[in-house]
Amino acid sequence: MTRPPLPPFTNETANQKVRAAEDGWNSRNPAKVALAYTPDSEWRNRSEFLRGREEIEAFLAHKWQCENEYRLIKELWTFAGNRIAVRFAYEWHDAEEKWFRSYGNENWEFAPNGLMQRRIASINDLSIDESERKFRWQQGIRPDGHPGLSDLGL
Repeated sequence: MTRPPLPPFTNETANQKVRAAEDGWNSRNPAKVALAYTPDSEWRNRSEFLRGREEIEAFLAHKWQCENEYRLIKELWTFAGNRIAVRFAYEWHDAEEKWFRSYGNENWEFAPNGLMQRRIASINDLSIDESERKFRWQQGIRPDGHPGLSDLGL
């Protein structure tokens, strides 16, 4: 199985990879998203350490049960060879309708077939009022005309 674009990345293919990842996560489909990772992929997400698609899928299923109205924007930070660094922000609310904007950075490493073999994520949550939300598109993939992180001043 391959998942183009394949490393080594160019600016164009790194940006394609970032947008594909954003679109996948905005689908909130854990099984689909898990297929972007190698069967033995290693993750650090905040203080959790995961290994393999099964753990990734279970993690994402739980995440999207708790993080309601989830909307994510990713932006390329830098790339070299088979590695990409991104920054991101996502907005969501909990069961009590309390809104958050979560900010973070991810370091990605890809196998030759284009599947991600390592993901290291550092994330911080900021409580926001509903009126402070910036990600207001209909649930799902961010529309092409919607501003990115830099355009939104994030």
